Amino acid sequence: MGLIQARLGHTGLAPLQQAVLERLIHSSGDFALRSLLRCREQDCRAGLRAMAAGTAILTDTAMAAAAVAPMARRSFGNPVVCALDSVPAQPDPPATRAAEGMAVALRAHARPVVLIGSAPTALMRLLALVEQGHPAPALVVGMPVGFVGVLQAKAALARSGLPQVRLEGSRGGAALVAAVANALLRQGWLERPRP
Repeated sequence: MGLIQARLGHTGLAPLQQAVLERLIHSSGDFALRSLLRCREQDCRAGLRAMAAGTAILTDTAMAAAAVAPMARRSFGNPVVCALDSVPAQPDPPATRAAEGMAVALRAHARPVVLIGSAPTALMRLLALVEQGHPAPALVVGMPVGFVGVLQAKAALARSGLPQVRLEGSRGGAALVAAVANALLRQGWLERPRP
């Protein structure tokens, strides 16, 4: 991290924003993410508080779940749930499996931290549910990667007003959403009250 910090220099970011940015760059090797990252300190803090209280962490892929589960286990013991494990036996066409699984998982977990690194359809379903009155997640890390529906989903997240961390443009992925969650979990663990 020292090399990343030296190259970044003074960013003017608040501590949690800085921790998230450094972990994203560490996980991707891409300093260009600095100009694409959109997050507010209070949103990061809300996510950290929720995870420190043991809230569930919902992911859109098994890869993201596998990348965050070890840190969750070592810190606050958060349950890590992959939406694909919640797909109904008969999903409603033409919905994607990720969108259907996300809808089921959201209904089963109160105010989770949600990580979406691959499926813009899962992000759009989450936003639709919140618009319909479903309780909002504590934090949405919205970084679906690619081109089909990605820019639209990220723009919808930006407009939603939900607590969020996102990357503008087409970059994202399971490793990056997990990096955000791991940065917050690590910081929360370091800040925890000690006897």
